[in-house]
Amino acid sequence: MTLGRLLREGKSVLLAAGVEDWEADAWYLLEYAAGCSRKDYFLNPEKEADEADEARYRELLRKRSRHVPLQHLTGSQDFMGCSFLVNEDVLIPRQDTEVLVEEALRHIRPGMKILDLCTGSGCILLSILKLIPGVSGVGTDISGRALLVAERNRTALGIEAEFRQSDLFERVEGSFDCILSNPPYISTGVIDTLAEEVRGHEPRLALDGREDGLYFYRKITAAGPRHLKPGGMLFLEIGYDQAEPVVGMMNERFADIHIVKDLSGLDRVVYGHLR
Repeated sequence: MTLGRLLREGKSVLLAAGVEDWEADAWYLLEYAAGCSRKDYFLNPEKEADEADEARYRELLRKRSRHVPLQHLTGSQDFMGCSFLVNEDVLIPRQDTEVLVEEALRHIRPGMKILDLCTGSGCILLSILKLIPGVSGVGTDISGRALLVAERNRTALGIEAEFRQSDLFERVEGSFDCILSNPPYISTGVIDTLAEEVRGHEPRLALDGREDGLYFYRKITAAGPRHLKPGGMLFLEIGYDQAEPVVGMMNERFADIHIVKDLSGLDRVVYGHLR
C-alpha cells in the first residue's frame, strides 16, 4: 500500500463517516501515523507505507469515523504558538480563546500576578507566563483530572506556575492584578445539540453553564472583586450572545468595560477594571 493510496482511502473513509474536516483530518492522521510531513509525501507519494504505520493509520481512521476528536487521537493541540497535551479530561483549546489571551497580553506586565479560573489544560495561564517573563500565576479547576493535564503541560513547557483544585475561588488566597476565565458557558439544554465530537467526548463539566449558560459569570463577577488588587482587571471569554448580560453583571463593580470580537466578528471577550 503506497502512501498515496492510503491517503485516498483515509479521505474516502472520513467523508463517508460525515466528518466535517474529512480532507484535512485524513492528512493530519497520516502525518501522525506514518511520521511523514506533507513535503515528504509530495516528494514521493508512491512510497510504500510501513505495515505498522498502515495498521496504525486505519485504527486512527476507525476512531475518527466514530467522531473521536482529532486532538484526542494525536494527543495535542497548538495554542498561542505552543503544543498542549489534551485528552478527554480537558476542553480542547480553541482559536477563539486566543482572543482572550491576546487581549490580556496588552495589559499584563512583568511583576504582575494572575489567576486563571477553570484552567483546564492550563493553556491560558501557561501561554501568558511563557510570553511575558516575570509574571506569576495560579490556575484553578474543580477537576483533579484536568489539573493533572495542566501539570504535565507546565512541566513540558518548563514554566513555573501553581495549579490548585478549587471550585472557582473556594481555595484561592491573596489578591491578583488580573483574573482570567474561560468558564463553562453552554446552556445545559443546548449541549446535546452540539457536534458529536464535543457532546460525546469533551468533559461536560467544562461545557455546562447551567440553565441559561450564565451561572459561572454570576459567581465570578460577584466574588472576583474580593480577589483583585485596586484597579485590577477581569477578563472573561463569553458565548457570542452573552455580552449584554455579562456586561450588566460587571457594571456595578467594574469600569471601562470593553467587548472584543473574534475573527468571525462575534462577541468573544469582555473585560474591565475594578472600580
